[in-house]
Amino acid sequence: MILSIDTTSEFGSIALTDRGRVVEEVLLHSPDGFGHILFPQIEKLLARRGVSVSEMDCFAAASGPGSFTGVRIGLAALKGLAEAASKPAVAISNLRVLAFFGTAPFRATVFDARRGEVYGAVYNAALEAVVEEAVMKFPAWLQTLPASDFEFISTDFSPFQSFVDTGVPVVMAPRALAPAIGQIAWMEFQGGRASDPAEIDANYIRRSDAELLSPR
Repeated sequence: MILSIDTTSEFGSIALTDRGRVVEEVLLHSPDGFGHILFPQIEKLLARRGVSVSEMDCFAAASGPGSFTGVRIGLAALKGLAEAASKPAVAISNLRVLAFFGTAPFRATVFDARRGEVYGAVYNAALEAVVEEAVMKFPAWLQTLPASDFEFISTDFSPFQSFVDTGVPVVMAPRALAPAIGQIAWMEFQGGRASDPAEIDANYIRRSDAELLSPR
């Protein structure tokens, strides 16, 4: 069993999966952050299913990009739970998780990074990056995409629709990413790619405002 977490935006989620099958997912909405609700919600989920933290085979979380505070909260919870249970952990990019919902040979995953920019990447059907993750203006990102055989995947594509050819398919992914995180983590766990939780790191792509504004 794998317990998975996503707190990278105000629409978070947690999920319990068993050998890649979703047992239960819990949608979370907390514009003020998840620090005060995450562990109580995890406790309730495990209690409903009659399982304990020590029975998990692995723990997984979204590694970003997204809210800097949200990413830190999710990864801190991941590390704490995995270390307490002496189990491995998997951190998965949100952009890679979006690719899980696609069907095309190439999957252009994108979401709003604010400041007039987007986070974007392209993955193949094996969820391997073929265009590396980046943060840039949407029109500039479009120039990096494959010439054909791709689809867009996003939780909200409406801000970008006017920029693209209407012939390119658009897949709308759910806001709750934790179930997909758990399913991808099961593949990683089976492949021996789950790691020591101490080795897990955030995937910010862009530096925080504090870093950008700090004097050198």
